[in-house]
Amino acid sequence: MSNDSSTGGYLAPISTRPVEDDAFENFIGDVVTGITGLTRSLVRPRWQPEPPPHPDIGTNWCAIGVTVIASDYGTVKIHHPGNQGEDEQQRHDTVELLASFYGPNAYSFASRLRDGLMVAQNREAMRAGGVNLLECTRMRTASDLLNERWVRRVDLEIHLRRAFVRTYPILNILSVGGAFEAHGGETQPFIVEN
Repeated sequence: MSNDSSTGGYLAPISTRPVEDDAFENFIGDVVTGITGLTRSLVRPRWQPEPPPHPDIGTNWCAIGVTVIASDYGTVKIHHPGNQGEDEQQRHDTVELLASFYGPNAYSFASRLRDGLMVAQNREAMRAGGVNLLECTRMRTASDLLNERWVRRVDLEIHLRRAFVRTYPILNILSVGGAFEAHGGETQPFIVEN
């Protein structure tokens, strides 16, 4: 059982938006699939516990992964007094992704993603998932030598922005007590109840 502000001790969040980890990478994979037209099975997470074999040299595909997450220093805290109360903490992250496109049309798919991320309808769908585009950097050719054959590879860095919201069980204050002390040493206790 997790703590709340009435029990003392550490507080764990009771909810988090947007998604993180594998679910976030799956969301990004869906974005790449939707914009480029590559089949979902050919848009893969860059780092996997058990990497599948690379597709054939003539197959167009993409590996994508998060390389950096930089968080803003400050957070916004908002108390919601409904029911017993809870606090919402908001923080903004800048997420850097590296999308590597492989295959004979690697450049075409990389530029299709870069340009498609600028389309308002695509950005609207991303914002619905809690993510917005900051920028795409220049594309870099980074072909790989595999089994004595060059595999065309084009890398595209993508910088996204997302708002992170975590909710903590910080309850409403029901009453506060204290005392006023006058210059002469006289005290007057008080209690304020909610």
